[in-house]
Amino acid sequence: MKFSFRFPATQASEATRAIRRRSLLLAVTLIAVLPLAWRGPSCGQDFDFHLQSWLDLARSWHEGVLYPWWAASPNFQAGEPRFVFYPPLSRVLGAALGCVLPWAWTPLAFTLLALLGAGFAFRAMAREWAGDDNAALAACLYVVNPYMLFVAYDRAAVAELLAAVWLPLLVLYGLRNKSSFLPLALTFAALWLTNAPAAVMGSYMLAIVVVVAVIRERRWALAGRAVAAVALGLSLAGFWLIPAIYEQRWVQIDQAVGPLMRVEDSFLFGFVRPAPGLSPDELFELNYHNQVLRTASWIVVALLAATFVAAGLARRRKSSVWLPLAVLSAVIAVLQFRWSAIAWHLTPKLAFLQFPWRWMLVLGMAFAFFLALALRPEPPTRRTIARRALALLLLAAAMAGVAAAHFWQPCDDEDNVAAQQATFLTSGFEGTDEYTLKGVDLDAEEGIANGDEAPPGPVTVVSSPHAGESQTAGTGQRQIAARVLIEYWRTERRAVRVTSPEAAYAVLRLIDYPAWAVTVNGVTVDRRQRSDGTMAIPISAGVNQIEVRWRMTPDEWTGVWLSFCALVVLLAWAASERRRTGETAPVQ
Repeated sequence: MKFSFRFPATQASEATRAIRRRSLLLAVTLIAVLPLAWRGPSCGQDFDFHLQSWLDLARSWHEGVLYPWWAASPNFQAGEPRFVFYPPLSRVLGAALGCVLPWAWTPLAFTLLALLGAGFAFRAMAREWAGDDNAALAACLYVVNPYMLFVAYDRAAVAELLAAVWLPLLVLYGLRNKSSFLPLALTFAALWLTNAPAAVMGSYMLAIVVVVAVIRERRWALAGRAVAAVALGLSLAGFWLIPAIYEQRWVQIDQAVGPLMRVEDSFLFGFVRPAPGLSPDELFELNYHNQVLRTASWIVVALLAATFVAAGLARRRKSSVWLPLAVLSAVIAVLQFRWSAIAWHLTPKLAFLQFPWRWMLVLGMAFAFFLALALRPEPPTRRTIARRALALLLLAAAMAGVAAAHFWQPCDDEDNVAAQQATFLTSGFEGTDEYTLKGVDLDAEEGIANGDEAPPGPVTVVSSPHAGESQTAGTGQRQIAARVLIEYWRTERRAVRVTSPEAAYAVLRLIDYPAWAVTVNGVTVDRRQRSDGTMAIPISAGVNQIEVRWRMTPDEWTGVWLSFCALVVLLAWAASERRRTGETAPVQ
């Protein structure tokens, strides 16, 4: 008796094929994250930052604050305005997952959802021009392309990973023929609320593909739709975007593009040589930067080569999207080389990408789309489906193996999730350079990070408002034997009762950000900012009821009102389109 394991060459129904396509994408995504389930979270470059943000946001939710502006754990519990400047969507998703799952599982769940969302978003885009079957296959390649796994494993840049969901939708809604003004505006807003560098890339990507399409096909309506959608999208994101732009004047935001974070330090196969006199920590950071740059450069070379080969193969399909994405890919290639430095610095905000190889997030999408166009349509038989599915599953397993072997970063005793939870509840974490107040050096001798002069507890009563007073002209600082009662100490609202034998200063372990409103016995007072950035509040002899609360600044209110007005416009437009569609629908 003979047994045959060959699939019969029969056609499946469209519904069955749709289920298989979705199942294949799900299986490929599960394989891509399997090493994270097996070996645990990858403690890459941005892992600490995002996990700490999730913990801070979850605590604010438990305190009843749905949208906090302040993160309490950085600067060793003195806090920082991280949530003013960093887009909210990734931390909202991470904190929400952490509230329903063990924190140790949260990075895995986040990565799985981000990759799965990216795959389905790409499939929705590609099937508009390449057909359902090819779109599903290319979506799997988009999920497991080397840069996507490099972001997930080596960098643990989960916000950038989440931004991969929105990039294909920008192309879909920006270039397709049928009406897509509202979804384009919503997608553009979501991208800006996810990751700022990816939003800068997405903005220029949308401009390039729309301009090329308009010039090639004289479709002037595309330009009008894109401009209107960008304006509405930025307005929808105004509640975050306006404060993030305006309040940069209060912090050292330029630190985001400091040494080793500048584009000129990260061009293709660049190498930063150590300067004389570097400390061991600085030398370690330099060597690590060069190692990451070398890995990223090989990924750039591989993706550029694959993209241009796929573009050449796809040219015969004569798709209206081919030329816009081909021009975009060429621009991305040029930006990887050192001689493009002038373009990086003359183009508004482009230098804030920090690393030229970040453009691989966009190029990976272009590569997958070209491949979707280039794939030969085959009869939708079970045999064909099984053959292609097996090839993709094997490819996903190979890419996951590469990610586990070369990209996955082990967690040391201080970085693992349990250790960071413990640190979050006790001493807190280091601050972020670019969110430090202007004129404050947290690493100075008297700074929070190093100095014995920093207040050891939530409140210290001293005779002088200045940290390190003994190093300046004048008398030294002495501690006052006052009674301190902490009534409550929440993220954005704190109340302390201080009974002092003499006039003094209550030093709060809290960074003195301009948005804080301070009252003593119900009267607003002018506090002093210490050299370490913490807040010194003048008090009198006797009982002093101190209250500190976050008050929304005028720029924050402006952003909220702008987003509200944009939401009203969006809803009105949606209602108008719904009525128009209902009026033109045929009567059954």
